[in-house]
Amino acid sequence: MREKGARKSGMRLWSHAAVCLVMMLPLSGCRMFESPLRRGGLWVNPDSPAARQAHERQERGKNGDAALIRRIARQPVAEWLGPAPPRERVRHITESAARTGSTPVLVAYHIPYRDCGRYSAGGARNPAAYRRWIEQITLGIGGREAIVVLEPDAVAQLVDGCVPGRLRTARLALLRDAVAMFAALPHVRVYVDAGNPGWIKNPQRLVKPLREAGIEQADGFALNVSNFQPTRLAERYGHRLSAALDRAHFVIDTSRNGKGPLRARGAARHGIRARDSWCNPPGRALGEPPSTNTGDALVDAYLWIKRPGESDGTCNGGPPAGRWWTEYALDLARNAHHRH
Repeated sequence: MREKGARKSGMRLWSHAAVCLVMMLPLSGCRMFESPLRRGGLWVNPDSPAARQAHERQERGKNGDAALIRRIARQPVAEWLGPAPPRERVRHITESAARTGSTPVLVAYHIPYRDCGRYSAGGARNPAAYRRWIEQITLGIGGREAIVVLEPDAVAQLVDGCVPGRLRTARLALLRDAVAMFAALPHVRVYVDAGNPGWIKNPQRLVKPLREAGIEQADGFALNVSNFQPTRLAERYGHRLSAALDRAHFVIDTSRNGKGPLRARGAARHGIRARDSWCNPPGRALGEPPSTNTGDALVDAYLWIKRPGESDGTCNGGPPAGRWWTEYALDLARNAHHRH
């Protein structure tokens, strides 16, 4: 894993603090991520789609709906960055978070040939445009804190074969450059996405492409982004992958995994094709709330990376990918077992 000054990301937080003191560096030069984060330590967007929808439902007298949607609105949820010029938006997010002493979670999602042309198709038009886009994010962050999840699906899609061979080398180079650019920022943690246990069954298949994508310079990898795999399964899978990556740390998306994935029998009952069972599956639930108090030395955080209530795509009755879908949000919150 990457070193930043005297810090190697696998070190315990107290070790990093000690290094900072011994070297007599100013605190602003040492990345102090508390574990667990202090109350409010992950940034909550007060103007998120969920917050706006909760307010709208309350105004219309739909108090029950409003209370359910607040289970999402009150949690720190990642901000996804796409084709729009990101610098000013990222600056606004990180400055807003800094004013409250909290840390935002950002998702960089604009790799060329994004999602292999499927429901979330898009991405930068060429490698040069992508590098400029990443640079704009880094300029927006500056010296402020952020957690960055880098390119959901981008590595796993290299493994499952949907990315054409002619694009493979270029994609890995772009990921490697992006990791290096985020790693150069003093108060940023970057996690390279590594798919989920239900997708690439054998984590060993991810090791080589993750290394080629610059995982050693990152703070670790991310699992279960926008998926529904149970947290404990993701942890076991993550430990297997970590063991092959010099004990790399990782984060897990728990945003919608409260009831796990839709199984084959359930998919058949709803008339859903097996290949689309990951896309807006019915009957799912919010998962464990975001926290850095995971009880696992290798799991840095449970995060809500996928924004609960936003569609996976035009499948199983959903609107376009990323569009707010009130009925789905209500279902996720209604089915949740945890207090939010």
